[in-house]
Amino acid sequence: MQLSTPVILYLLLINLFAFALMGIDKEKARRHKWRIPEKTLFLSALLGGSVGAIAGMQLFRHKTKHWYFVIGMPAILVLQAAGYFFLSHRF
Repeated sequence: MQLSTPVILYLLLINLFAFALMGIDKEKARRHKWRIPEKTLFLSALLGGSVGAIAGMQLFRHKTKHWYFVIGMPAILVLQAAGYFFLSHRF
């Protein structure tokens, strides 16, 4: 199964969005301001932005001490990759 241009564009945008959310939340944490809810960060990953979220975690050193992010984000990526490979070989 080959990804269509709209799907590729969506994945690019959602990953950029997830990456930006990590950076914005890190900056807000530094300044002791209103924070982006953790469920929003996870939702962006679940909607296809797991690569961007993981990259943002690493680059901004954000949420790297929280086990549920350290394990959860890569787990989401693995499940998404497995789902893609399952669907691509099924259809």
